[in-house]
Amino acid sequence: MSRTITGTTRLSVLFVLLLTAVMLSPVQAAVDAFAFDTPEQQERFRHLSNEFRCPMCQNTNLTGSSGGVAEDLRREIYMMIMEGQTDEEITRFMLDRYGDFILYRPRLTGETILLWFGPLLFLLVGGWVVMGIIRRARPVERVAAELDTAEQERLRKLLEKVDEPH
Repeated sequence: MSRTITGTTRLSVLFVLLLTAVMLSPVQAAVDAFAFDTPEQQERFRHLSNEFRCPMCQNTNLTGSSGGVAEDLRREIYMMIMEGQTDEEITRFMLDRYGDFILYRPRLTGETILLWFGPLLFLLVGGWVVMGIIRRARPVERVAAELDTAEQERLRKLLEKVDEPH
């Protein structure tokens, strides 16, 4: 009987190892291996890959994305670096091709001004609203009402009418 348990255990371990290998294969496939001539080129590649957003994943930079578009763009950046293009030329190429969306930190332009200063604007409007609420919530100072003789007489007559039985 111990032989059956050993065989079953061995089969379970093999199944877990196979399942792990299958699950890790996409992770390993996402890693690009580029050969650079200098460490500066490699550092430029990393910097640019971190600065550009994956158009397919939308909230991941090119370095962290395993999407096909990100792989193509990383390859494009690599080739442009190896051709001797500057970071500005590579950025211009990406902006011309994908627009400001490709940048994780968009430029300050007329189209992105609300993106840059919108949070400050909302904070100021929110503070203004809160101050208005606080101002209205303060206790009002009560001043004793002073009635002249004519008003006192009118008030007395109204109170007499209320006290009369119907």
